[in-house]
Amino acid sequence: MFISVARTTRHLKTLIRLSLTRRHLSTTTTTPPSSNLYDKYSFKPPLSLHPNHNPNPNSNPNPTTKKKKKPPYRPPSTLDRTGSKPRRHSDLPFDFRFSYTESSPSVRPIGLREPKYSPFGPDRLDRPWTGVCAPVVDPRVENVEEGREDPKLEEKRKRMRESVLGEELTNAERKVLVDRCQRGRTKRQINLGRDGLTHNMLNDIHNHWKHAEAVRIKCMGVPTVDMKNVCTQLEDKTFGKIIHRHGGLLVLYRGRNYHPRKRPTIPLMLWKPQDPVYPRLIKTTIDGLSIEETKEMRKKGLAVPPLTRLAKNGFYGSLVPMVRDAFLANDLVRIDCQGLEKSDYKKMGFKLRDLVPCILVTFDKEQIVVWRGKDYKPIEGDLFFPIREPFDNPENDSDSGPEEQESSDDDSNRHGFHSGDESSSWKVQAPVHVHSIVSSS
Repeated sequence: MFISVARTTRHLKTLIRLSLTRRHLSTTTTTPPSSNLYDKYSFKPPLSLHPNHNPNPNSNPNPTTKKKKKPPYRPPSTLDRTGSKPRRHSDLPFDFRFSYTESSPSVRPIGLREPKYSPFGPDRLDRPWTGVCAPVVDPRVENVEEGREDPKLEEKRKRMRESVLGEELTNAERKVLVDRCQRGRTKRQINLGRDGLTHNMLNDIHNHWKHAEAVRIKCMGVPTVDMKNVCTQLEDKTFGKIIHRHGGLLVLYRGRNYHPRKRPTIPLMLWKPQDPVYPRLIKTTIDGLSIEETKEMRKKGLAVPPLTRLAKNGFYGSLVPMVRDAFLANDLVRIDCQGLEKSDYKKMGFKLRDLVPCILVTFDKEQIVVWRGKDYKPIEGDLFFPIREPFDNPENDSDSGPEEQESSDDDSNRHGFHSGDESSSWKVQAPVHVHSIVSSS
């Protein structure tokens, strides 16, 4: 009996412990404990798991200020300045063009390929861009729009050039400057390529004139067909003077009164403007011929033996007299242009049309075929632009005696100089300008 009482007591104690444990667990889940152990060991969820998570706690969840909108894009046109003043002013008395030898104000385009975006950039020049040039006067003036220049600009340009050049160089001074510009003496050179005398090239010439009184210019490609125009435009736009010319090599003198710090302000073009749309060079039928006669002439022209073959970036100064001489015996002349750019031989065909003159037949198969026309008459008394320009003047050097003069003449002939009057060489004929109308033909 004693054993049964002990088992009953042990069982009651176990039940009491279980009840106390359950009561303690229930109280811990419902009421917070009085100790700090819960705060120390309890689980705290990270911010990424929080339902109202804010990645930037310092930012205001309800902003009161709105972000400013980006202003709409405005094209870089100088025609609409919205009251802002231009940054640069230039007093040069001529219209700013991309190329002065391959473009002319006398030929008007029939359309523009892009809006009138100024290649000088927005608000960088006080002259508006018309799509072709930046005129020195208001483009609404009739004489500028019609291609006629204001006579006051020509007088101003002449005065500026005379004030910079000063007295004429003597033969001895000219020969010294030419000798300094030879290939063996200096590497300074400006290359004039297919674009001709460009606007930014004017700035390059003045940069070379900072270090030397004369600069060597090498002309290559299309502009050399009309070297007279190249020489005229160089002297007209730079206010300098050409003191030596042999083929495509020129030596441009800056003048006695030239000062590098007083050089004219020449704003640079930031990009090349798009060529306008010009009329087609070759039409479906030649004027005065039927369609069948035109087709037959083109087939016949491509079968004619070539007069010459042009090399890429060569000197084409003798091309015009060659075509004129060929027209004395043949009606059609073919010039082989294989390997040249299509735009290059189209520009040359345009030059030949005005300089020879002749009629363009076709540009097929990289050939230039020209026809002399029905009523062709050879030009009499026309002086070709010489390969070597005469610059020596016997009356210029008064200090040199007869013996010294003879030796100087021999030396000049050996270096490509000839005695003669300098002023007479520039009275041959007016320069012929060329447009970039090949892009539309």
